[in-house]
Amino acid sequence: QVQLVESGGGLVQAGGSLRLSCAASGRTLSSYTMGWFRQAPGKEREFVGAIRWTGGVTYYADSVKGRFTISRDNAKNTVYLQMNSLKPEDTAVYYCAAVRYATTQPMGAGDIHYWGKGTLVTVSS
Repeated sequence: QVQLVESGGGLVQAGGSLRLSCAASGRTLSSYTMGWFRQAPGKEREFVGAIRWTGGVTYYADSVKGRFTISRDNAKNTVYLQMNSLKPEDTAVYYCAAVRYATTQPMGAGDIHYWGKGTLVTVSS
């Protein structure tokens, strides 16, 4: 079992930056892929990006490519989502997610084995 705890959400003005953290515990993550999803009010949960724990390969949804960066800290078992040039349409609850295999393909919500509880990001115009 893997536990995921997000932190770092909050209110930011358009054009600003935030960094989300996801602390993982319970298992070693060497064979896992860690992802970030988001869900805006009235919308489905959507894939934001992911990082393969071994090798650190990252990939992103087109909507955030060039603005968001995912990284990991092996020693802290933590994944980060650095969000720059934020837009009001980035407003959502952001969820950390994990799958028990290595992949570089965008994940669907139905693929996820473990979810965090989410952290709210609000971008004001």
